[in-house]
Amino acid sequence: MKGNLNNMMKQAQKLQSKMLKLQEELAEKTVEASAGGGMVVAVASGKKELVSLKISPEVVDPDDVEMLQDLVIAAINEAMGRAEEMTAAEMGKLTGGMSIPGLM
Repeated sequence: MKGNLNNMMKQAQKLQSKMLKLQEELAEKTVEASAGGGMVVAVASGKKELVSLKISPEVVDPDDVEMLQDLVIAAINEAMGRAEEMTAAEMGKLTGGMSIPGLM
């Protein structure tokens, strides 16, 4: 029984090490999303951080700031959703599709 426990601990340590490496790799990856036919483009990292936001000058209308705000929010939300999907897919590869609470 002690051998099984030691084996489980070793496997847990290997998984933890792999997860740390994956988190580092995900931090380097990015996803892109746009709104308004590409007028607003948001780029997010695998750490779910906004890393860039591009706004086309044509969409900047002082008389319709609300539309620009909506486009920015839409692009950012889509980028964050894609970052979450990328993270979940990569974690699924590591855990064999098993959902482990609190991993990311």
